[in-house]
Amino acid sequence: MTVRPADADLIIIGAGPAGLAAADEARRYGARVILLDEQPTPGGQIYRNVLSATPGHDRLLGRSYSSGRSLANTALDKRIDYRSGAVVWKASAEGSVWYSSKGRSCMVTGRHLLLATGALERPVPVPGWTLPGVMTAGAAQILLKSAGTAPRDAVLVGSGPLLYLLARQLLAAGFPPKAIVDTRSGQQMRSALRHAPGALRSWRVLYEGLRLIWSLRKSGVAWFRGAEEARIEGTDTANAVAFRHGGRQHRIETQIALLHQGVVPNTQLSRSLGLPHCWDESQLCFRPQTNAYGMTPSSNISIAGDGAGILGAKAAEFSGRITALGALSALGMISEPERDRLARPYLRQRGREAAIRPFLETLYAPPDDILCPVGETVVCRCEGVTAKDVRRFADLGYHGPNQLKAFCRCGMGPCQGRYCGLTVTNLLAMHHKLHHEQIGYFRVRSPIKPITLAELAGGVSCSGRDQ
Repeated sequence: MTVRPADADLIIIGAGPAGLAAADEARRYGARVILLDEQPTPGGQIYRNVLSATPGHDRLLGRSYSSGRSLANTALDKRIDYRSGAVVWKASAEGSVWYSSKGRSCMVTGRHLLLATGALERPVPVPGWTLPGVMTAGAAQILLKSAGTAPRDAVLVGSGPLLYLLARQLLAAGFPPKAIVDTRSGQQMRSALRHAPGALRSWRVLYEGLRLIWSLRKSGVAWFRGAEEARIEGTDTANAVAFRHGGRQHRIETQIALLHQGVVPNTQLSRSLGLPHCWDESQLCFRPQTNAYGMTPSSNISIAGDGAGILGAKAAEFSGRITALGALSALGMISEPERDRLARPYLRQRGREAAIRPFLETLYAPPDDILCPVGETVVCRCEGVTAKDVRRFADLGYHGPNQLKAFCRCGMGPCQGRYCGLTVTNLLAMHHKLHHEQIGYFRVRSPIKPITLAELAGGVSCSGRDQ
């Protein structure tokens, strides 16, 4: 029987900072690289549309955005087989990857898989979050980056650097937010201060953050710090944000609410591959188990960037280079001593970028009512399952998300648990007083993205660049 040769030495899934940097590093050492990404242009969410951005876009979105242009150009290098619009829906530990493109399904094979699937925004299940007019901060940024437009008179609800960055970008675009309803408490600031000495290693990030906050304070936008019990009011559509602040109830009329409580690793693909994951106490989420070079317990699968744990865009870029070197070593294309020598400066730079994370994770930890919502708050928006439903089934003795799925369909909708999985785990862990790893997570199966039956049945080998 003839064994078909692999289409590439390295298949990289995701063309954000980590995937682009990994592709750039691997091609330097002669590796055959296939780079798959579902977006029409390279850059991921952080550098979305950067190659076609105008100078006006650059001024609007800031230096951190435009700095990604040279990295995004990496995908256009002729030594990299970059395939845009490629929606990966299945991968195997043996190195096969199935993806949909232009209405048909394709399959490619590689000697090593490198997952650079990035992050998802953490779900923000407050009362009313499923109403029309409620979006995530990330969705609003996509509008800015893709179309140069944004919602008017929006109320921003939550906390974290992305929320504040979006507020400044909305101001610059001429769409000033009506208010910032900030859930960060004074106690969180006091707790975060113990991590301040370590965070000084990332002094440039701290400086930019202070400049950002100072510019928002000068802007005159109403800013309610330490807000609690936020909810979206409305019947057929959002019409107000209500919350408690300073011992009083507040209500701000708006048709647009933008929610954000940080980001978490996108683990759908790594879970579908059966890779082990662990609970990260500082980031309050699951992440895949990897070593310093991004290697997983499966010898031919690596994970780079925020998909392996949230560190930020610049750290993800260094992570991509480090992980590529680890993959090249595993393939025998460079030696381990050479890997260590080449990776040393990247490891040092990644460590410097990551030094601020304990400070940020303490300062912007989501409040308990976000992690474990109560009452009729919807948890699974695809299937309409509420927090009350989850607790009711927990009372009946269901300890795990997969038991819950079988009885109330939670996690069985189009998103396949992306936006309810962590909330379900948190609710069950709190209810049963068990650790999150004892509770576990939804079992993720392929296809991890919705595809047609024709695509499922009609997979073909797609080894050429233009497929």
